[in-house]
Amino acid sequence: MQNTDFTLEIPQGTPRYLTIGWLGLALASLVIGGLLTILIVLSRTPFFQEIIPWIDFFHTALVVHVDLTVLVWFLAFAGVFWSLISRTRCLCGWLPLLFAVVGTILMSIAPFMGEGHPVMSNYVPVLQMPLFLGGLGLFGLGFTLLVLHGLMTSHPLNLGENGAGALRFGLFTALLTALIAIMALIWSYSDIASENISGQYYYELLFWGSGHVLQFTHTQLMLVAWLWLASVLGVGRFVSPRVAIMLFALGMAPTLLTPWIYWSYDVTSPSHIVTFTWLMQYGGGLAALPLGLMLVLGLMKGAIFSPERSALIFSILLFAVGGIIGFLITGSNVTVPAHYHGSIVAVTLAFMGITYHLMPRLGFREIKGKWAQWQPAILGTGQLLHVLGLAWSGGYGVPRKTAGAAQGLESIQQQVGMGLMGLGGMIAIIGGIIFLVLVFMAMRPQKNQ
Repeated sequence: MQNTDFTLEIPQGTPRYLTIGWLGLALASLVIGGLLTILIVLSRTPFFQEIIPWIDFFHTALVVHVDLTVLVWFLAFAGVFWSLISRTRCLCGWLPLLFAVVGTILMSIAPFMGEGHPVMSNYVPVLQMPLFLGGLGLFGLGFTLLVLHGLMTSHPLNLGENGAGALRFGLFTALLTALIAIMALIWSYSDIASENISGQYYYELLFWGSGHVLQFTHTQLMLVAWLWLASVLGVGRFVSPRVAIMLFALGMAPTLLTPWIYWSYDVTSPSHIVTFTWLMQYGGGLAALPLGLMLVLGLMKGAIFSPERSALIFSILLFAVGGIIGFLITGSNVTVPAHYHGSIVAVTLAFMGITYHLMPRLGFREIKGKWAQWQPAILGTGQLLHVLGLAWSGGYGVPRKTAGAAQGLESIQQQVGMGLMGLGGMIAIIGGIIFLVLVFMAMRPQKNQ
């Protein structure tokens, strides 16, 4: 009989402390990114905007906000997962975290060091200033060392018929896709080094291939979180370990085409851009779709109302909505951010659900109560409204990467859609704040009895 307990034991010693360290960095990135949101709003507010001495602080702060709340948050949480399957006992495991922390600090203070010359490139927007680029490089080095360390120190793969082995295989496939993403970044950099390219076009080409591949890493980790949460809720039995392993293999399979894309098309060619778009559009949900359907069938038979259940339900829902919207994209309008905001927050909710589960197992207080139960629903509902508002507006031609009068909101349909987007976004922000408050309250030192 197959063991369908899709959970991992919490390691002791160095791996345990590394898990806590990466979790701390992930949470800190959300806090700093949230504080930058306040400054972003103030930079567009009369009187306050006069206090800021340099030009375009709005986009400067927005670049760092996006990098912290997406790039650092996701990749640091990858460190949480990979630390759980590490066998390391040496101090070398701390080096990736050290580089990542220092890099994050440098990126965070960059907006306050002068004009940043922001570039709103896809996947990784940047500031064209040495401090920020140095911080980004250090963080990237830390992540690269994390991936190499994970590949060398992970527990041996056990493809036997048990849930824990299936999860380890899923985390190993995420390591492989991350390694492919790093190789793609190096390949792109090498190919455009001799070209006379600069500005936004340079960074678009630099991060395009690796950015697309990295989405598969995020998805693989989300599937691990889905199975783990389902097992905690008692519905993991609806998926066998053998099927889970097959789905993890299917989920990473499209990334194996990456070398062929680089060999076949020059990085600057339209075919290179389009092929990576197709890779993610048609391959990104290959494993998530069947696994999500199986887990939904299991969730229909359960009745436990908990933070983990709420996080799993809304994660599956948002990933499905984001995927459907992805097939509706026709041009450069706000349907594009509708698609990736659905997918991004789906991953975030899965990570939040795992955080709730891990907290008492890492030595912190258990997070429970009504606020914890409702937090994923608040965030998920707000983001669903946000995404649907963007998709509606995109259907009426509202362009992406614009704000204010530049959006050209002339029709009532455009105004209603963007209004729904704004309302949903505010609700989602409240849900994010609740999560951070609950987690940091649980991290407070416990009083001696």
